[in-house]
Amino acid sequence: MTNFSTIKIEIIDRIAILSLNRPEKLNAMNFQMIHELIDCTKDISTNEEIKCLILRGEGKAFCSGADLSSGEKKWKDTEESLIKGYWPIFDNIISMPKPVISSVRGAAAGIGSAYSMACDLTIMSKKSYLLQPFSNIGLIPDGGSHWLLYNMLGYKKAYQIAIENERISAEECLNIGLANKVVEDESLEEKTIEWAKKISKQSFQSLMYSKKIMRDVSDKSFHETFKKEAEIQKKLSGSHDNLEGVKAFIEKRNPEFK
Repeated sequence: MTNFSTIKIEIIDRIAILSLNRPEKLNAMNFQMIHELIDCTKDISTNEEIKCLILRGEGKAFCSGADLSSGEKKWKDTEESLIKGYWPIFDNIISMPKPVISSVRGAAAGIGSAYSMACDLTIMSKKSYLLQPFSNIGLIPDGGSHWLLYNMLGYKKAYQIAIENERISAEECLNIGLANKVVEDESLEEKTIEWAKKISKQSFQSLMYSKKIMRDVSDKSFHETFKKEAEIQKKLSGSHDNLEGVKAFIEKRNPEFK
């Protein structure tokens, strides 16, 4: 892949590890990082050798949000920066056919919080937290945070988080559904890769289609989802992975999926 200056990419056992790499700025996002993330997530999305993506941050923080100290004026206004800059990254994460895991250490604040929530799965270290600080500076959460919070938590809790400017601890994130796992700080990287490897051993077509259906479910009725599941089940029945999975079950061994 391309050499980047504000992010790092590593491939281990068909798992891509994408690290935000401005630790001196707590991985605050500047113009360069935004465009590198657009390019990198697009490449990962279409790379058939990669089965899972981990999104993490170097240093003490996952991402402290937009870099307000950079003084960059690359877009005419905030709306354009969100639509032309940030949205393509979210779109790549949400629409890529493989699972994306956010691995959160320290702060995931502002649009950094939105990036964590937009991922398919989230693992957090015990001392990490999410924060929506916008009400303290006369703004509102962005990066689709209202949609993400509402769909994950319902109106009252979502609105509370949007306006209170309070840290949401890793334990609370786990309890209310913003995180899947919480681990000791020193074992975050190890546990994240271990989880990604476990997921990557599953049938990729199962991972891909379940993500697609799950991502669409909030716009569909129960009946529409039921029919979509039936349609995909028909498509996958008799496939290599289906036959291999059944055979492995009968033979009492681990399946070898494509």
